[in-house]
Amino acid sequence: MSDVDKTPRSYSGAFMAAIAVALLAGVGGLLWSWSLSSRLSGQEAALADARDQNKKMASDLRETDARLKVATAELGQSLGLTQKQMDARAQEILRREKAVESAQKETAQTVSGLSTDVSGVKTDVGGVKTDLTKTQSDLATAISQLQSMKGDLDGHSTLIARNHDELELLKHKGDRTYYEFTLTKGQRKPVGTVSLELTKADPKKYTYSLTVVSDDKPVPKNNKGINEPLQFYSGKDPQLFEVVVNTVTSKNQVSGYLSTPKSAPTPASVP
Repeated sequence: MSDVDKTPRSYSGAFMAAIAVALLAGVGGLLWSWSLSSRLSGQEAALADARDQNKKMASDLRETDARLKVATAELGQSLGLTQKQMDARAQEILRREKAVESAQKETAQTVSGLSTDVSGVKTDVGGVKTDLTKTQSDLATAISQLQSMKGDLDGHSTLIARNHDELELLKHKGDRTYYEFTLTKGQRKPVGTVSLELTKADPKKYTYSLTVVSDDKPVPKNNKGINEPLQFYSGKDPQLFEVVVNTVTSKNQVSGYLSTPKSAPTPASVP
């Protein structure tokens, strides 16, 4: 009997343990379900709140759009413009803004180009100055190589030109005025403010004779050689004039130049 009584009690303990486990599992499931339900309710509430906010924003947007339309309409009416005209004006304003931007860009490019051009001009000017300095130096060297001759009046020395090129150098020197001439025998020719007349020429000996008419007075210069300065005074306030013959072309013709001070009177017309 004792063995039989012990067996049911063992079964009864295991059954009670199973029931306890099942109860715990059930309670756990209930707790998890309650927690999940709470979270779901919170999410639904948040979603509903978001929907309400969206509805409110949509409503505000519609209200703002309506006010904007009313304001636009009132503005159009006050200006006497239709919506189409206002749109056209808006497009015109945009086009003008783009034109202004384009003009500003072009102006900036032009200014940049001008700056480049100015730099180039400065470079060119610098080159011109250098060339001018060199030219002046060459001119000074060439002038220094001109021959100085004693004139026929009191042994006064002067620079003379032996040909047209040297005469151009003297002209650039700038301290006297020069008149070139060609004289034919027997013909009186005005040169500057005086007159010259060839009376004799010998191309073999390179000599000649001529008469200078100055202040209505004839001054003979006889048997003179080429490149010899013939000097005389002329004018109300007498100033030194010089005649130089460079070439005896024939028995009837010579060529040369007349040199006068810069302050001397000049003829009304130079032949």
